[in-house]
Amino acid sequence: MHKVSTAATAFVALIAILCTPIVRAEGPRDFISIVGSSTVFPFAATVAERFQRAHPQFKTPIVESNGTGGGFKLFCGGVGSQYPDIANASRRMKASELETCVKNSVKEVAEIKIGYDGITIATRKGAPAYALTRKELYLAVAKQVPDPNDAGTLIANPYHNWSDINAKLPKQPIQIYGPAPNHGTRDAFAELVMEAGCTQYAWLKSLQDVDEGRYKRVCTQVREDGAWTDVSEDYAMIVGKLTTNAHALAVFTFSYLDQNRDKLVAAEIDGKIPTFTTIGDGSYTISRPLYFYVKKAHLNMAAGLRDYIAEFVSDKALGADGYLVDKGLIPLKPNEANAVRKDATDLRNLRL
Repeated sequence: MHKVSTAATAFVALIAILCTPIVRAEGPRDFISIVGSSTVFPFAATVAERFQRAHPQFKTPIVESNGTGGGFKLFCGGVGSQYPDIANASRRMKASELETCVKNSVKEVAEIKIGYDGITIATRKGAPAYALTRKELYLAVAKQVPDPNDAGTLIANPYHNWSDINAKLPKQPIQIYGPAPNHGTRDAFAELVMEAGCTQYAWLKSLQDVDEGRYKRVCTQVREDGAWTDVSEDYAMIVGKLTTNAHALAVFTFSYLDQNRDKLVAAEIDGKIPTFTTIGDGSYTISRPLYFYVKKAHLNMAAGLRDYIAEFVSDKALGADGYLVDKGLIPLKPNEANAVRKDATDLRNLRL
């Protein structure tokens, strides 16, 4: 039997140690990290300021605006102080996004609804007024549209002026500035405007049950000939573009419109102007709920996280006379608000 020297044994042990992966334990963080929707950003930033004022022992949360989809990507990246604690969203988290979370060990996620917002189609103040339907908006924006002379056939979008779609509309070029695909507002526009207009054609509506992939492409792909322009920057950039084009329209959130009524005028959609009342009662057809998502594994990792959640869902913030209403948030109905406060306390795991 061969004897192994003490020096050789020590050398082997050292190599084993060096080759073993180092697992770094992530300690607590002394601030809350929040990412996501540009629509929810001003509400979350306001809550962050109020939270710190009420709890001076905690630092002001860091709130970033990087779009709903971008926020979910960061949020679902993993557990640990290098990852965000909260993701703001202007749409619900998708099942595929939750799957990504779980895959990356973010296994417990809680969803909290905070209120409503409307998608508005607006022009600069002093421009011609528009009264549009979702079907007309679909025909104006879609890459392919039904051939008016051959039912059941799609053609490249032939409409250049609004009056080409409806003789009662202005004889002006179709020019719309809208959010880029990484924004939750773009997802909501695709669902609430384009799909709603597309499905007014019975044969396209039936396509959803036959070939959902093709249905989505046909109903939500925007044209690429210059009539629609993606804008990745913030809404202020879109307002700047409207100042150089008197007849252009743009897609905004109601909260932004409400804060900029000196510059913008909303178009009528399906016979309704967006207001706190028409969005709140659902008669304005392109409105949507807003959310934030909490990573439950971080409740004891980010200092003050539970207190921040409590501040956000408090009556002084979300109530009918709350400070977020002054920022343009459409408040929840009383029974919804009570349910949301219970959700914020229970923090049940999201199931999609």
